[in-house]
Amino acid sequence: MTVAPPVRELDITLERNSPVPLYYQLAQAIEHAINTGALAPGDRLENELSLTSRLGLSRPTARQAIQELVKKGLLVRKRGVGTQVVRSQFRRTEALSSLNEDIIKAGQVPSTRLLEFSVGGLEEQDVRDAIEAAAVPETEFIKIRRLRLADEMPLAILTNYLPARFELTEEDLRTKSLYACLRSLGVNLKIAHQQISARLMSEAEAELLDVETPAACLSVDRLAYDDVGQFVEFGRHMYHAAHYSIQSSLVA
Repeated sequence: MTVAPPVRELDITLERNSPVPLYYQLAQAIEHAINTGALAPGDRLENELSLTSRLGLSRPTARQAIQELVKKGLLVRKRGVGTQVVRSQFRRTEALSSLNEDIIKAGQVPSTRLLEFSVGGLEEQDVRDAIEAAAVPETEFIKIRRLRLADEMPLAILTNYLPARFELTEEDLRTKSLYACLRSLGVNLKIAHQQISARLMSEAEAELLDVETPAACLSVDRLAYDDVGQFVEFGRHMYHAAHYSIQSSLVA
């Protein structure tokens, strides 16, 4: 059983005669503690009730201060744990590689929880539209839904749709990345087109990623093709925004 880290109680002084709102003063004090290392990644912050009683604040004031730092990606609310300082963000370049490989390159240990493995038609209309727009002739698809973790921290929910002609097994996907499985079948991925957007997690997604709502996420839709231009997979990936970012280079 994982033991939650101890709660850190900060020495905070608020200027009540200052024109600066109290919630902003509190947020700045907590942010300063994070930036100076007084609060380290993974440390738990005392809860709103403790902050209000200790500092003589209203609960909405403490809640607003914490929410400001959650929005900035410095704190995260975790179910059953409380409010924690965010660990170093996982940054990924815009390359056609698997998340599993990128986690290893970052010096972290990847793991997978297989949530769904099924074969059949496409039920979601928007997924069907995206694949049909790619002029894909197949009508039967493998649907794979996985929770990906880095150093036991839930990082992403990945849903992939592939033509049923690929001989993939549930056991393979529990132990290897999807792209590694495809390479073992002789598939050479060459190009992908993706769309990145931001949104709020659903309650079900937040439960899988072990955070409290509202919480932001990055959503990525990707169509991938092999080296002869044949459709390989459509991926709908959702990443924990506090722990994940995508880097790209722009050339004039």
